[in-house]
Amino acid sequence: MSLMSDRETSEILQNDTRKQLGAFLRARRESLDPQRLGMPRSGRRRTPGLRREEVAMLADVGVTWYTWLEQGRDVNPSPVVLNAIAAALQCSPLETRHLFVLAGLTPQESFQQPPCERINAGTRRILDSLMPQPASIQKPNFDIVAWNDSFCRLMGIDFSAMPEADRNCIYLYLTHPGWRSRLGDQNILCNYVSYFRAAMVDHRGDAAWENKLARFFAASSEFEAMWHQRHEVRGVENQIKNFTHPQVGCFSLQQMYWYSAPRNGARLLVYLPVDEVGEKALARLDAEGG
Repeated sequence: MSLMSDRETSEILQNDTRKQLGAFLRARRESLDPQRLGMPRSGRRRTPGLRREEVAMLADVGVTWYTWLEQGRDVNPSPVVLNAIAAALQCSPLETRHLFVLAGLTPQESFQQPPCERINAGTRRILDSLMPQPASIQKPNFDIVAWNDSFCRLMGIDFSAMPEADRNCIYLYLTHPGWRSRLGDQNILCNYVSYFRAAMVDHRGDAAWENKLARFFAASSEFEAMWHQRHEVRGVENQIKNFTHPQVGCFSLQQMYWYSAPRNGARLLVYLPVDEVGEKALARLDAEGG
């Protein structure tokens, strides 16, 4: 059995990327409300969202050409045209960047992915000094590379006793009942799919990222199905997170991120109490070591 040539591998990757681009465009189009955008009511709509001809009209491109783009055919949009399509589809800056990368174009605010720095003694002191606030350092692929004791107590996991390959927020949510039970929000899986899709676009063809995604698929058929069905992208952001802990009950914490690079580098995650309930919960976990 002969191995594929570099050219064949490249063509397969390009075909897959074009399909991802088409699926993303279709998902964005179907998510829009025609009435909110001022589209005339002309006949019964068989599918949700805008019609292809309406997107083409808003972006000032040909209907046939846009249809080919959405079908994943080999067409090459220019940056000007792609910006017009992004505007027609009401794309956010992150979604526009995702669109550019899938189309093989350089985003307007491109950046180089910084290498992940080794965790040194100074970083360890910072994490420990933040206690009793739970804190960790994560890679863009959601690998957890460092943590303090408060973070272990919050999530009920001794990371030092766990294989390095398993120290990943998404993988733990898919495989570890204790981790999953402590997160009270119902949309976490949807969010993880959109977070990872947005992060992975810069690593198309990267074996490490492809293997990570395959591991998620193997761990959860629900994650795999959602990956193929949903094409939203989101960036991680500061927000209120709800927790349910077996010893201290339900409470909320403010999730705060700091980045080691201008965008999308390794990030420091700290959880801060937002009220007296959260303060007491963290104080009790710190006092009981539980």
